[in-house]
Amino acid sequence: MLTDTLESEYLARIQIALKTAHDAIKQFAPGTFAVKDNGGRDVITQVDRAVSDVLRTALLKEDEGWLSEEDVDDLGRLSKQVVWVVDPLDGTREFVDGIPEWCISVGLVLDGTAVAGGVCNPATNELFLGSVKSGVMYNGRPAQPSQRKDLNGAVVLASRQEYKRGEWEQFEGKLFSIKPTGSVAYKLALVSAGLADATWTLSPKHEWDVAAGVALVSSARGTVACIRDGRLQFNQPNTLLPGLVASGTGIWQSVSRIVDEALVG
Repeated sequence: MLTDTLESEYLARIQIALKTAHDAIKQFAPGTFAVKDNGGRDVITQVDRAVSDVLRTALLKEDEGWLSEEDVDDLGRLSKQVVWVVDPLDGTREFVDGIPEWCISVGLVLDGTAVAGGVCNPATNELFLGSVKSGVMYNGRPAQPSQRKDLNGAVVLASRQEYKRGEWEQFEGKLFSIKPTGSVAYKLALVSAGLADATWTLSPKHEWDVAAGVALVSSARGTVACIRDGRLQFNQPNTLLPGLVASGTGIWQSVSRIVDEALVG
């Protein structure tokens, strides 16, 4: 159970961890770190490893589980009630390319549900922090999702890579505008704070990609769900989730209908 005391303690831990990671990542100027490029989006840097170590030190306590993109999965987490699900550098390709659409992502999972999270974008000095009990703060101020009632003029965030591959051509020419953006955690955070109206992806995502963003959208009283009626549950043996869709509640039915039509098509 997420009590007020525990909520405050977890949020403080997340904020301190993100601040520490933010300071650590600032030490890596472009061109000063090693890059291993395995093709496509599989870009790994020494920054990922360094930030993961910082987060683990700041967040993890005894009898808590850990799931990070940069660490070998310890399935002992499956027996833990509290699990930290983190992506030390979501949007590594954007980070390497100097595009300010990457972030540090920290999600707190309690009994399989993402109940709190933080997303920090050091390139833009943005911090999103929230829990299902307290709501979402954007750079220290209360935030809420878009209150838009229809899609006319809405801004929908698309995966930059999916857009380049032509996967969003089917959504062109509709009432809303499409804005290609990097990190999925960052996109979800922007939706949680009303800085975009919706986002979705038809491609599977790992828990660490979306746990923090899902927690933020849920905490802000937006709507977020897996596509294809998939269960939005975390700390599973298989960490891969179906695609995801998120928006403000006022346009949820319109957004989900468009996504469902795309899946059928």
